[in-house]
Amino acid sequence: MLSKEIQLAVDKGEMLPLMEEFYTIQGEGFHTGRAAYFIRIGGCDVGCHWCDVKESWNADLHPPTTTDDIVKNAKELAETVVVTGGEPLTWDMSVLTAKLKAEGLRVHIETSGAYPVTGEWDWFCLSPKKTKLPVQQAYECAHELKMIVHNKHDFQFAEEQAAKVNPNAILFLQPEWSRKEEMTPLIIDYVMQHPKWRISLQTHKYLNIP
Repeated sequence: MLSKEIQLAVDKGEMLPLMEEFYTIQGEGFHTGRAAYFIRIGGCDVGCHWCDVKESWNADLHPPTTTDDIVKNAKELAETVVVTGGEPLTWDMSVLTAKLKAEGLRVHIETSGAYPVTGEWDWFCLSPKKTKLPVQQAYECAHELKMIVHNKHDFQFAEEQAAKVNPNAILFLQPEWSRKEEMTPLIIDYVMQHPKWRISLQTHKYLNIP
């Protein structure tokens, strides 16, 4: 159990449950192929059954880390930082993003959008989940909509979500990794019939990098 002092710092976003941080090549979506420093924040109750980082769900397993320490590590390696999870918007991101931007870093987020939007973002990747839909502000903020396709019914869900995002959001369909062999051909056909969509692949897994 956290002390009152640490819990207060977490509540304010001055400390965050850091699961891991690493410098790598972005593997998905609009910024695929670019170098970025990933900050993975613990804690998520969205509960995607196919999530490949379920160890991030329980925030209690990941030690509260000061935003100063997180920023110090990031600025030594990268120009672009991607905040992901878990579900990063479970926490107040205002302090972290302010400090990252004060160091001249570009700050991106990957989120389900299930919680109120906090923080200042240069790129907002929204990836809605059926189990807990995005708040309206997330649809408005989205630069990119990334829909995971696990089965054929997900195409309808993707269209429902595309109708809610702002008109400038770039639309991506991405096969869920465990079903990529079955879903990729369907996505190819769908994008050819509905060219407003683009295909996203988890290229980092093909490259065998984090």
